[in-house]
Amino acid sequence: MVDGADAAGWSEVAAGWSALWGSFAAPAQDKLIARCGIGSGTRVLDVGCGSGEFLARLRAIGAEPVGADPAPAMAAAASVHAPVVEADAEHLPFDAGRFDVVTAVNALQFADDTVGALREFARVVVPGGRIGIANWAEAARSDIDVIERAVAEALDEEQHPDGPLRPAGGIEDTMMDAGLEVVASGIVATPWRAGDDTTLVRGILLGEDAATLTELHGVVVAAAAPFRGADGGYVLRNHFRWAVAVTD
Repeated sequence: MVDGADAAGWSEVAAGWSALWGSFAAPAQDKLIARCGIGSGTRVLDVGCGSGEFLARLRAIGAEPVGADPAPAMAAAASVHAPVVEADAEHLPFDAGRFDVVTAVNALQFADDTVGALREFARVVVPGGRIGIANWAEAARSDIDVIERAVAEALDEEQHPDGPLRPAGGIEDTMMDAGLEVVASGIVATPWRAGDDTTLVRGILLGEDAATLTELHGVVVAAAAPFRGADGGYVLRNHFRWAVAVTD
């Protein structure tokens, strides 16, 4: 997909991301909603809000969400659901204690300084407020890894290694390094569905040009064969790890 993309790169794929991947992390979001005690009137900042699907879900349950994302097109897309600012995780343009909860879903790993970002989250949350993080589990826990390995082999490239947040305990260790108290953590299934071959290839190769989509179409479809259903669609059984911490 678009691992390692900068803000401009994420802006280029904003529409595709929203259509193909925008809602797949809902099970992880549900864990954060429950464990952070988010409900009616809760002031929530979602950092790295992307195209804003989580903001829409938060508003639907009566929370008061605000988004932050460094990619202009992502921020623009998300702004239809809630107020959104263009900002990265380490530099949030909010006063101290502005929010009850700060969340980051599939986002913290893109910060240049993950510990610094968490300390910034702690600055803008009220004393005793909660910080909820969720991101991809280690590659071995997700079917998409099978396809990404096949693509990397076809391109004679090395696959991106797991980052420090992905293994068991990774999020928790980083939270503790930032001076936070971890109160809950776990792993949750986050399946991704593609209705046909074309959608599958577009999703896996999001951000690639038309020539690359054509070149690697057969590679992606062949690698995804174990996940193909009788209806011709695909279900990739992936997992996210999540953790919730409290501030002093």
